[in-house]
Amino acid sequence: MTHDGSARDRIDTGRAHSARVYDYILGGKDHYPVDVEAGDAMVAEWPSMPVSMRQNRLFMNRVARYLAREAGIGQFLDIGTGLPTSPNLHEVVQEERPDASIVYVDNDPIVLAHAQALLTSSSQGRTAYVDADMRDPGAILESEAFREVLDLKQPVALTIIAMLQFVPPPDDYALVRRLLDQLPSGSYLAISTVTDEFAPEEINRVMELYRGRGIPVVTRDREQVEAFFDGLEMVEPGLAQVHRWRPDPEQESVDTSQVGMYGAVARKP
Repeated sequence: MTHDGSARDRIDTGRAHSARVYDYILGGKDHYPVDVEAGDAMVAEWPSMPVSMRQNRLFMNRVARYLAREAGIGQFLDIGTGLPTSPNLHEVVQEERPDASIVYVDNDPIVLAHAQALLTSSSQGRTAYVDADMRDPGAILESEAFREVLDLKQPVALTIIAMLQFVPPPDDYALVRRLLDQLPSGSYLAISTVTDEFAPEEINRVMELYRGRGIPVVTRDREQVEAFFDGLEMVEPGLAQVHRWRPDPEQESVDTSQVGMYGAVARKP
């Protein structure tokens, strides 16, 4: 797998990209002027957007700790990884389980170019990166990393964090199910995705800005997000705004209208 040259050649610096906009709004450095312009326009429409993004990141950290520590999961398949931002999922997981294995999946060339930061595993564990699109689950399931790093005799956590808003219907549910169907009983599904239920006017203006820049994006209501978990055993507290899913006691206080993400974790029977 090439991490740098050919990947950087594929990067389109003339159009905003969701991963780079996310990086810019969260204070990262892997973005271009077009992403700065897009991010500033979005935050102008919804000033709470950075709050919502930070809360989603904290949700990912709490989910990873829960799955590794309390659920005893030692294998993770992370779809839509995004740009490396410490702590990355494997860093959180391997603090709890140094022997854990993580397979990261993304199809963004800038993520591929920075993928080496995702492959710094503990000495006991393993990390791998797959350059593939969620819309082609066969490419993920047939990849060398999936076949060699993950032991499908043991449970796996499928994590799809802040990704499904970029996977519009009608194939969204089938794509998640195709991946989950390959995982054994006792595996887990963790999802966070955008909803407009708590700040509808502001969030829908942001969605239009994404679409206007050629980035397909959708919002989902509670019922639509819960449908991803049909047939699974929800972990308490069930589906919630991400800042309300098992919050840390020292977590910053935010208002409901500042968070536009639903999140949940569920176990495959």
